[in-house]
Amino acid sequence: MLSIGSYFKRSLLFFFLVLSTLNASWLESKYPSYSYVFTEFDVDESYIYDDAFVSFVMKNEKKLKRFYQHSLIRGKEILPTMQGLLVEDGVSDLFIYLSMVESGFTTDAVSPKKAVGLWQFMAATAKQYDLVVCNSYDERCDTVFATSAAIAYLNKLHKQFGKWYLAAMAYNCGEGCMERAIRRAGTDDLSILTDNNLKYLPRETREYIKKLLLVSMIGENVTLDFGTDMHAGLEDTLIRVDVSGGTSLEQLAKLLKMKEKQLFNLNKSFKNALLPKEKAVYKITIPIEKVYAFYLRYELPKKKKSDQKTDNKTLKLKSHMISHYVAWGETLESVAKLYHADSEEIMLSNHLKNDFLVLDSLLVIPVSQNIFEKISK
Repeated sequence: MLSIGSYFKRSLLFFFLVLSTLNASWLESKYPSYSYVFTEFDVDESYIYDDAFVSFVMKNEKKLKRFYQHSLIRGKEILPTMQGLLVEDGVSDLFIYLSMVESGFTTDAVSPKKAVGLWQFMAATAKQYDLVVCNSYDERCDTVFATSAAIAYLNKLHKQFGKWYLAAMAYNCGEGCMERAIRRAGTDDLSILTDNNLKYLPRETREYIKKLLLVSMIGENVTLDFGTDMHAGLEDTLIRVDVSGGTSLEQLAKLLKMKEKQLFNLNKSFKNALLPKEKAVYKITIPIEKVYAFYLRYELPKKKKSDQKTDNKTLKLKSHMISHYVAWGETLESVAKLYHADSEEIMLSNHLKNDFLVLDSLLVIPVSQNIFEKISK
C-alpha cells in the first residue's frame, strides 16, 4: 500500500510529464520550421521534446525574437552576399544564423575575448585561414573574406565530427573541448551533450546550440508563414570593386556622391577609413546602384610593366558606360560583341553570377571612349 508521500511524489511526477509533453507539443505547432532546421543541422527531430530545450525556448524566445529583428536590420545589405557564399560552398545557408548569434551581423563586433567580426574569429584562427590582421587592416571585418574563412572552418569541423550541430558547437568551444566531451559522454547525442546535470560541455556551449536552433526556427518560420526568406525583398545590393592601395574612403565617397558613413560601414576591415599601401590593389564593397558612378569616375592607376600580374583584365576596366536593355534572344556574348566590349567586364559591372541574361533587364556596359562617343552621337 502506497504512503501519502509516495502517492504525492508519483502524482507530481505524472503532472510534470504531462506538462512537458504539452509544452513540447506547443513548441512543435508554434515552430513548424523545426523539422527543416533540425534536418539541416543533423539534429534528430526528437530533440524538440528535450526538456532543457523546451525550457530554453520558453525562457528566451521573446528576447531572441527582438534580437533577430534588430540583427536583420543591421545585416540587410550584407545578407545576400553571405548567403550566396554559403550556398556556393556547400554549407547550408542556415549557418547564416550562426553569424547572427556570433555578432548580430555587426561587421566589426569585438568580444571580451578579442574575437572580431561577423564570425568572431580569434587572431590565431584568422591566421590559419589566411585572414590578414594588422594595424591598418583587419579582414575579419570584411564580409566576403571572413565568410569564406568561416565556411572553410565549418567544412573542416564537419569533416572532423561528421554532423553539423557538432561542427557548430566545436566552432564555439573549440575542437579539443568537443572531442573530450564526446569521449567522456561515450556518444554524440545532442540531448546528452547538452544535459545541464552531466555538464559534458561548458554552459556557454550548451546554451549556444539551443540559441542557434531557436533563432533558426524563428527565422525559418518567417519563410513558412510568408513564403519568403529572411531577407525578404532584398536583392543583391552590394558589389566588390578594385581600388588602389592608399585610397581614402572619404574621398571615394565624395567621388561616388554617397554618405561617407555608409561606405565606412561597408568596409570596416579598413581602419581609419584608409586603404593601406602594403598592396597595390584592394577589394572594397559598394552599393550596386553606385557601380555606374564608380566605373565612370574612378580609374585604377596603370601598372608598370614590371608589376603586371594576372589581374590585368580587372585593372583595365573601361571608364565609360552605356546602358542596354536585354532583347529577346540576346546572350552575354552577343551583347559584348555588339559594343566591342568584354563579357567578363559586363558580368563584373552588373554583378552577374553567370552568363544568363533576363529579358528586358537593364545592363551597364563598360566601353572604350571611341565606342562611347560613337554611340553618343
